[in-house]
Amino acid sequence: MKRMMEGSIAVAHIVARCRPSVIPAYPITPSTHIPEELSRLQPKYGYEFITVESEHSALSAAIGASVAGSRTFTATSSQGLLYMHEVLFNASGMRLPIVMVVANRAIGAPLNIWNDWQDSISQRDAGWIQLYCKNNQETADTVIQAYKIAEKTDLPVMVCFEGYYLTHEVCEVDLPEQEEIDSFLPPFKPKLFLDTDNPMSFGTFFPPKYYQGVREKHHDDLLASAGTISEVASEFAKKFGRVQHALLEAYGPSDAETVFVTMGSLAENTEVAVDELRTEKKNAGLLRVKCMRPFPAELLAKALSKAKRIIVLEKDVSVGSGGVLALEVRAALHCETPVVSVVCGLGGKDVPVGEIKKTFDAKKDLWL
Repeated sequence: MKRMMEGSIAVAHIVARCRPSVIPAYPITPSTHIPEELSRLQPKYGYEFITVESEHSALSAAIGASVAGSRTFTATSSQGLLYMHEVLFNASGMRLPIVMVVANRAIGAPLNIWNDWQDSISQRDAGWIQLYCKNNQETADTVIQAYKIAEKTDLPVMVCFEGYYLTHEVCEVDLPEQEEIDSFLPPFKPKLFLDTDNPMSFGTFFPPKYYQGVREKHHDDLLASAGTISEVASEFAKKFGRVQHALLEAYGPSDAETVFVTMGSLAENTEVAVDELRTEKKNAGLLRVKCMRPFPAELLAKALSKAKRIIVLEKDVSVGSGGVLALEVRAALHCETPVVSVVCGLGGKDVPVGEIKKTFDAKKDLWL
């Protein structure tokens, strides 16, 4: 059913319809409306809603619920995600299919409550699948898919959408009804869980002889999850009649000479910039990265094989190195094509269409 609603509220309703059993949460701006609405919906849906004392505790409680055999959910932003840092590795290392929504927000210091990708980008090595959504419809659709992906791969999934730009945007969102979601997402049947009749350990001590083997398997499985992400997206598109972009989305001509690469809602402004540049007879295109982990390096290299120049627009920076997405793109292309990194939008700084167009002729890395 199509409804006008805030992005965070739409996410909360979709989460509730995915039938989680346990939702631990701690409020932090701009993700707060998600747990607030889930708390309000709790009597209707019957899940256990746990109010905890911190974000560290929220994910720890989700881990406990997951190893007990429950479908779980939590949400956070910014410093809250950073506070979860050590627990993120526990969740992925124990191969728990937890779904978390991150409402992207800048991190301090200095203190800032507006949007960039720095929070989730800084956690890219924690062993979670990371999916970056460009609008609220895609976010709602991706949350549903995230549960099926997580439960097929035994990997936690982080669904990222931008604070305020999306979390607080009121727009039309098509929310599948409960029976539609039930027919797509089966009841959770954990493969391994705590059972007094079949005792086992989770997250136990591993000596050097075995530790690296576990990490290698985790790495291989995360890379292989790209296939599952694509399969689930195709299944969702067939069932619900909406085009889904699993790993990448191309916009504009396939033979564009200058291609912008970006993620999240910044892609929609870049689409407008591409359209305007093409009316000015400039051969521009766009490639949006939806899946940051696992990074679709081979697909990206193929999609950019005809480009003569690439402009990477990103709301993040690895301080002392440069834009993170640009680093990934350069590695995927083996530096065969000129790549310009444009760091922009940090701390909510506006990135209007006109400013994006100005980067078309950039010859070196810059901050916009």
